[in-house]
Order: sequence, then structure tokens, then C-alpha cells
Amino acid sequence: MNYDTKIDTPGSLEADADARVIEVHHLDDTAERPSRRRLWLIGGAVVLVLLVAWLLMRSRDDKPVDPNAGAQVPVVSVSAPGRASIAGEITGTGSIAARREMPVGAVGEGGQVVSVLVDAGDWVRKGQPLAVIDRSVQVEQAASLAAQVDVAAADARLAQANLDRASQLVSRGFISKANIDQLTATRDAANARVKVARAQLAEARARNNRLNIVAPEAGLVLTRAVEAGQVVTGGSGVLFRIAKGGEMEMIARLSEDDLAKLSVGVPAQVTPVGSDRAFAGQVWQLSPVVDQQDRQGVARVSLNYSPDLRPGGFATARITSGNVVAPRLPESAILSDDKGAFVYVVNKDSRVERRAVRTGVVTAEGIAIVDGLSGTERVVLRAGGFLNPGDKVKARRVGQGGQAD
Repeated sequence: MNYDTKIDTPGSLEADADARVIEVHHLDDTAERPSRRRLWLIGGAVVLVLLVAWLLMRSRDDKPVDPNAGAQVPVVSVSAPGRASIAGEITGTGSIAARREMPVGAVGEGGQVVSVLVDAGDWVRKGQPLAVIDRSVQVEQAASLAAQVDVAAADARLAQANLDRASQLVSRGFISKANIDQLTATRDAANARVKVARAQLAEARARNNRLNIVAPEAGLVLTRAVEAGQVVTGGSGVLFRIAKGGEMEMIARLSEDDLAKLSVGVPAQVTPVGSDRAFAGQVWQLSPVVDQQDRQGVARVSLNYSPDLRPGGFATARITSGNVVAPRLPESAILSDDKGAFVYVVNKDSRVERRAVRTGVVTAEGIAIVDGLSGTERVVLRAGGFLNPGDKVKARRVGQGGQAD
């Protein structure tokens, strides 16, 4: 039997070992090349990402930051108010009173009131008795004085008769010239006593006529402060108050600025408290002075009589003060804070701007803006309290009636 036998010699063993080493190194080199390439690719991608992020951050820093970026832009209603002729109107408050109030009291020596003939709310004519005072004693005194007049007149007639008879005897020499002079003086004195007695009687009768309390002028009795049985004198005070002709007025208190805008004769509308009825009147007097404490003056508005106008009541007056040409805005568009009144205006960049204004006449159609607006601006009509200067908005233009254009 034949066997192939391979004998490893030391030389061949060393050659095999070297061959294995070379083969291992070759395998290591081929395995290492893909790993390094992958690392280089990953590193390049990271560097590229960092470069792009740096460029984006730099471009963002170069642009201004929009505070409204990412937020929903609100829609607001705006309107250009323009300019209109607005009837000037000044509002004042005050009380109603009689235009010419006449206090009436006892003007004579007084006495006990027998009867009161009128009451508050009655109309009286000039000279009409308001109250009657007892005059029984004064009537008897007047009768006594009338009798004294008769006595004095009788004495005067006797003195005249004596003088006439003596004058006929002078020519015959029975009576001297001196006696005639004496009789003439007696006659003159008697006539003088007649005049004195008549004057005393007239005075007594005048005093008696003054006992009654009468109306000095025709008008409306406002108050009554006397009753039957009451004893009154000249110091008893006011017993009746009468509004001459029933005319009323409102005493409106106004600031000195408003007072300077008015003139006598301008119309006014007066509305008493608790009533929805306005009474027409006109300013008939302006106070020539201003109170130094509250810087206010008085405008008096004359009014015709009406049962609804009660003296002492409170009322509001709307007085015409001429026309003014100015923008007019609804009350919702005008805001105010510690700096004063202002509105919000939307500029050409659709951003909100604060605009300080000065208000004027308040009417049913709106409030006049006398300073701060030209009328061409886009003014925010509502929701101004939710905005801030610089906010980005979307303006929706509406007309004067509130409809979108």
C-alpha cells in the first residue's frame, strides 16, 4: 500500500507562517477602508448642517423681529369721519325758579287775620285781596275822625258867618277895623282845622285799607304762610310768594368757558328731572360775575308757565351756542386715561397709532373732535380698549351708518 506523505520541514513551516501573517494584514486593510469613508461622510454632513444653521441664524438676526409674527392679525372697523357742520350745544344743570318772585307780607300796623282768600297755585290780579285782617277798632277810629271833620266844618261856617255880619257893620261905624281882622283870623283858623281833620280822616282810612294783604301784581301764588286767626304785623315776614305773570326761569350754572360762548337771546331746551318733556326757552340774562370758588357763572333761561315747571325743582338745559365745523365720532371710538382723551388711528402700514384729541359738542349723532384730527384718518371705531400702539391690524372700512364699504 502506497501513502503520500508530506513532511514539514522547519523551512516550510516558517514560510507558511509568513504567508498567514501577510494574509491577515491584507484582510485588515480591506475591512478598515469602508469604516473610514463612512466616518468622513458623517463628519462632512454634520459640518454642513452646522454651516446651514449658522447662516439661518445670521439672516434672522439681520431682520427686525415682528412682535405679531405667528399671531392672528385682528380685524378692526375703521372710518374716516371727515368734517361736518355741528350745531354747538352747551349742557348745564340748575334749578327752576320764578323769573320775578314777589314776596308779600303785612304792610300796615297788622292785626288778627279774619280770612285768607287765596291758596298756593291760584292766579290773582293786581290789587286783589289775599287775606283780610280784623279792623273793627280802626273803623271806629275812622268814624271818630269823620265826626271831628264835621265839627271843624261847622266851626268854620260859624266863623265865616260872623265875619260876613261884621263886614256889613263896618261902614256904619259899629265895628272897628281891628274887629274885622280878628274875625277874619278866626275864620281862617276854623278852615285850617277842617283841613287837619280831613287829613287825619284820610290817613286813618289809608291805614285801614293797608290792613288787607293784597297782590302787588297779577301772577301765580307760589306759597302761602298765613292762616285765619293768626296775628300778623309788619315784622311777620313773608306771608305769600307770587310769580309775576306766572313766568318761570331756569338758573343754569355753567363754566366760565361755556359762559363766554353764549349771548342773550339764544334758544334753549329745559328738561325737568323726572320728566321726558323739554320746554322751549331762551337765555334772558348772563351773570356778569364768575364765582371765584368753583369758576362758574349763571345763565338764566326764561320759560313760559307750565304746571310741570315747579320752582325749586332740578333741571337740565341744552343751550345752543352756534355751529362748529369739525370731525364727529361715536362715543365708542373715544378712549381716555390719565393722559387725557385719545383715539386709535390705523396708519398706512396697517399699524395702530395713538392720537390725542380734544372733544367738543356732544350730540345725538356723536361727539365733535375740535382738536387732534383732520378728518381724513382711519379711526378705529370699536374695540380700541383691546389694542396697543404698534399692533398690526387688518382695517375694515365702514360708513357713517356702520355698514361696510
